[in-house]
Amino acid sequence: MKVNKKRSKWLTITSLVLGVLGGLGSSSMSVASDWPNRPVTIVVPYPAGGAADHSARALAQGLEAHINQTVLVDNRPGAAGNVGMGYVSRSKPDGYTLGLGAVGTQTINEFLYKDMPYNAQEDFIPIALVTSTPNVMSVAPGSPWENLDDVIKAAKEAEEKGEVLTYASPGVGTSVHLTSEYFQVLAGIDLLHIPFKGMANSLPAVSNGEVDLLFDNLAGSLGQIKSGKLIRGIAQSGGKRNPEAKDLPTFSESGMEGLDVMSWFALYAPSGTPEHVIDTLIESSKKVLADPEIVARINSLGAEPGNLFGEEL
Repeated sequence: MKVNKKRSKWLTITSLVLGVLGGLGSSSMSVASDWPNRPVTIVVPYPAGGAADHSARALAQGLEAHINQTVLVDNRPGAAGNVGMGYVSRSKPDGYTLGLGAVGTQTINEFLYKDMPYNAQEDFIPIALVTSTPNVMSVAPGSPWENLDDVIKAAKEAEEKGEVLTYASPGVGTSVHLTSEYFQVLAGIDLLHIPFKGMANSLPAVSNGEVDLLFDNLAGSLGQIKSGKLIRGIAQSGGKRNPEAKDLPTFSESGMEGLDVMSWFALYAPSGTPEHVIDTLIESSKKVLADPEIVARINSLGAEPGNLFGEEL
């Protein structure tokens, strides 16, 4: 039998190439199936110390026990969360870089920013709703305004004098910012927005009188409201009083129907992350958010644990 040497040569090369590719495929599958074999990072697109940061750290603590690996929290604030979630969208989809998105980064920002660094619908895989929390209006402890009516009256009196009350928020486009704008529409008043990069910067400005009002997530300001040294709560935006802030009336109870708003934070992975990794994260998150210790920690922040996972989210 005669053998075509040229054809034999190409068959040999093809076999070698396929063998190498097969080996690479097996190797990558092996690496994926070993997940996680090193620390996992949750990127928080907001500053440390706020509601998002607290939510991520509670989740990270719980996940460590279920995936048997260290879970780190990496704060990457900027551009109303676009910087951090943009980083997540560009990260390798291997399950080692996750992001804590929010109502702002996942649903609001695309309508406010022309040049988004990611597509909220296409660049992420939803894993778990982590927490939800109402927003809250606060004033300095020495403020003469005791309730919502006082604030609205003061705002209208300022307008009559050609002046305007100011309010601080964690930034442009956040749910807190839009809640305050919605409040102005319902109240028939105008306030001047002073955006800050997180509670650490806005709190001193309000407490020392530089800014009149503070709008923030309850989970980010609850500790300060309870302390009463730097701010005093006026009203919260939920449909009912949060159990950790029983003395703080809702906007509805204060005479403003319709301001029932909740902020939320949820875990996402970059698109392309292996399905079995996503499944593991979803199942682990379900267990974490049902764990009595984690639930108690989340509740103590003035938030509620999430109950939406995967496609439901």
